[in-house]
Amino acid sequence: MDGSGGPPYRRYVPPRTAKAAATRAKRQAKPAARAAPRAPAVRKNIPEPPQETPSSERQPPSGRRGEHLLRRSAELEAKVAELDALLQRSERTVKALRDVGLALGSTLDLDQLLELILRKIADLLEADRATLYLLDEHRQRLLSRIIIGDEAKSIELPVGGGVAGHVAKFGQTIRIKDAYRDRRFSRHWDEMTGYRTRSVLAAPMKNHVGRTIGVIQVLNKRGALPGAVDEFSQHDEELLTALATQAAVSIDNSRLFLSVIQKNMQLVETKEQLEHRVADLKLLFELESSMARASTFEDLARAMVSEAARACGAGAGALMVDEGEEGVFLYFIDASRGLASAGGEAEVRRIGVKRGEGIVGVAMRTNEAQHLPPAESSDGGAPPVSNRIGSLLGLQVRSAIAMPLEGPDDTPIGALALYNATRPGGFSQDARALLRLISANASTAVRLYLERLDRERSHRLTSIGRLLSGVMHDLKTPLSVVSGYVQLMARTDDPKTRAEHAQAIAAQFDVIASMQREVLEFARGERSILIRKVYLEKYFGDLERQVLREIEGTKIKLQMELLDRGFARFDEVKIQRLLGNLIRNALEAMGDRGGTLTLRVERDGDDLVITVADTGRGIPKEIQHRLFKSFVTSGKAGGTGLGLSIVKKIAMEHHGTVSVDSSPQGATFVVRLPQTEHEGVVSRRLSQPVAAEPADGEPEPTRPRPRRKPMRRPENTDG
Repeated sequence: MDGSGGPPYRRYVPPRTAKAAATRAKRQAKPAARAAPRAPAVRKNIPEPPQETPSSERQPPSGRRGEHLLRRSAELEAKVAELDALLQRSERTVKALRDVGLALGSTLDLDQLLELILRKIADLLEADRATLYLLDEHRQRLLSRIIIGDEAKSIELPVGGGVAGHVAKFGQTIRIKDAYRDRRFSRHWDEMTGYRTRSVLAAPMKNHVGRTIGVIQVLNKRGALPGAVDEFSQHDEELLTALATQAAVSIDNSRLFLSVIQKNMQLVETKEQLEHRVADLKLLFELESSMARASTFEDLARAMVSEAARACGAGAGALMVDEGEEGVFLYFIDASRGLASAGGEAEVRRIGVKRGEGIVGVAMRTNEAQHLPPAESSDGGAPPVSNRIGSLLGLQVRSAIAMPLEGPDDTPIGALALYNATRPGGFSQDARALLRLISANASTAVRLYLERLDRERSHRLTSIGRLLSGVMHDLKTPLSVVSGYVQLMARTDDPKTRAEHAQAIAAQFDVIASMQREVLEFARGERSILIRKVYLEKYFGDLERQVLREIEGTKIKLQMELLDRGFARFDEVKIQRLLGNLIRNALEAMGDRGGTLTLRVERDGDDLVITVADTGRGIPKEIQHRLFKSFVTSGKAGGTGLGLSIVKKIAMEHHGTVSVDSSPQGATFVVRLPQTEHEGVVSRRLSQPVAAEPADGEPEPTRPRPRRKPMRRPENTDG
């Protein structure tokens, strides 16, 4: 205040400056306030603020301003109530989505999933009924599951028909207040069930790519009062749309999961089928390999029955074959006894049976599969069992299966049977199917084997004619020897000389008898050679005397080189025929011009080597490559062309070889006979046809030499 008593002068401070100054003053005052001792609080005489009067006790302001405040307050209260309702609705929606999501994630079974979706949606939307339709795009139909109370039922309607069909067709949500006033609603189900539909809410189910896969439809929203029906709200529509989308994803996942499971099951089934096929192919391959090595019916039966019993689980088996004129035979193998011989081959028993005897005979007679289940599961209509066959084989039949072997024109040629299943319950359906597969291959093998036997018989009849020609050819040698000795006997009266000549003639008759036996054995399908110990010096000494008598009076000289004077093992009669053919050919090759016939006997390791050489004109080149074939001759008078063919046959019967070396200075034949310590008759049945002779220009087939034990070379003896 200045001295004039006028009003005090106040300096004008801008608001921003004043505010900044006040802030600085507070900052400066804080340290001072902390340092200064706190003075006791002095209660100032400050009037208390007036108490707020509750709104219920407040008197509304009067006038226009009061009305405005009241209206504003009501609007705010309504807004708060609306926001509170929206919050509660949002919380309810989130909880519903969470509950449905947890429920949908609890199972992948489609039926359980659909029922679970319907129950949750009906509960959340407070609907009386809920229906879920799945779209069948191929048929353009909606297939549904409807929940009525606690019961699930199924209905079907076309796309575009009814409210759900309209939603499926256009992919839009539909909300209806009164269904009977909407032309899209069909009353068919209401009339059928007696139900009254009022409010309807239907939403499409769209997957993650936006494609409609179904429709969810809820009916009759429950009102506040019992029995009352309200209409569905916009919030219900939004909630159903969200739930429908989530349900669509869950259904797609369930379908994908079920599809993966189905594919895996298909892969497992395919794998099992492939494993079965591979096992069947392996079985057929082993069966074919075993049957291909079979040379007799016994071998064939052993291969078939052993493989079939092992694959089907049987204790024994049998092969029945109709062998034509010889009759019907049963080849039996007891697989339960294991391998019967040290060589690893099961024992095969062959017995003659009647046609139609036993279960295997019934299968062959009726040309149908037969099954004999175990006694505890038999219905009394099982095929008969032959007690005679069982007693002959020592077999007690508990279960059996038999399959016919089809021949030409669907005529059965035999049957294959298995006895006594090793698995409980008898032979299964898989075992019967497997035996049917084996019998199909076995029938082919048996048919081919029978046809081969027929060809062998025909071939033997043809070969008998050739053999007789060979015998007639070989008869020249013993007959000429007999003729010579008879002439010598006529010229002398000395009893001792005549006795020697008679002994030589008798030996030639033994040769003729051997030829006769060979023809009979060949006709019966057999071959045999008599392996004996032969003393070489005596044997070739007799041969030398015969050759000298034959070349007496000719210009041919004999040179005998017996380098081994011990003993060897061979069929002396057949080797005599072999050497007789080679010597006769050599003498005919030299003819009237004369020459030298060389006969050399020596050892080469374990082989006995016999060489026959001449100084004739050699073998013509045009026949050298087919020299050992039947009826090959160089055009000599009276020749049959069988001599060298017989030579090769006899050498092969001894597991030996014969070779030739020819030149214009002569021909040399070398016969190699492997030696063995075994003696006696070595015979075999002709189970295979004689190999066809190679065509002209083809090389002769070589025969592998068997491995034999080394034999100690005998010391020279004087016979």
